[in-house]
Amino acid sequence: FFCLPMEDVARNYLQTQHQNLKSDYQAIAQKLAEMEGEKKEHDLVISTLGKLPKDRRCFRMVGGVLVERTISEVLPAVKKNLDSINRVIANLEESLEKKRKELDEFVEKYTKPAQR
Repeated sequence: FFCLPMEDVARNYLQTQHQNLKSDYQAIAQKLAEMEGEKKEHDLVISTLGKLPKDRRCFRMVGGVLVERTISEVLPAVKKNLDSINRVIANLEESLEKKRKELDEFVEKYTKPAQR
């Protein structure tokens, strides 16, 4: 049976907590970047379809199935999806800011003055 000094246990615990906070922050940032890419794609589709006649046929992937529709049918759905993406982005930005503050507070609280 092996025992670590309490100071080492506390240090290991704090290092693990710090790593977990950093991992959470990075995961949120990665998801935010992914959603920003989705937003750009939707903006491009809306811009492109907006220049075309409304009765023109187009194809859209719905649940893994390619369906034929007109631009007048597809464009409102793409705009609605973009609105949802914008809401998700806003929520992720808020979560990222909260996690950044939490990480900063953790570092401030547990970093010795000589280490800063």
